[in-house]
Amino acid sequence: MAALRYAGLDDTDSEDELPPGWEQRTTKDGWVYYANHTEEKTQWEHPKTGKRKRIAGDLPYGWEQETDENGQVFFVDHINKRTTYLDPRLAFTVDDNPTKPTTRQRYDGSTTAMEILQGRDLSGKVVVVTGANSGIGGLSASSRGCRCCSWRA
Repeated sequence: MAALRYAGLDDTDSEDELPPGWEQRTTKDGWVYYANHTEEKTQWEHPKTGKRKRIAGDLPYGWEQETDENGQVFFVDHINKRTTYLDPRLAFTVDDNPTKPTTRQRYDGSTTAMEILQGRDLSGKVVVVTGANSGIGGLSASSRGCRCCSWRA
């Protein structure tokens, strides 16, 4: 942080930037929580945005999660031969959206995929998103074909 101040970059516009005295941590099952070292408290919500976050996906290639003798989780980078208590996946968190979309939700041609997915993690799933003149639609395995390209099952 001192190097950033020296360069005149100590103030950013990032809403995810933590206030002084705060630290971002993760649980073993991938939930992000925030530690306030000034008040010696923790909380699930980001102190600025109020959002809950979770880790998206597996550890990067060459990384492994271990537990030390005190029960604290740490991470081993086998490629660069180093360890850290910071989860390398923290750079790739997704917002936890506890509200379920209603089944009557309607989308049109201007709707983006991110609006439809609403932060859902689709890692390990196969999804086909089609865009016809009626907007964005999904194609399930039980469908008989695709309307936009005339593909038939």
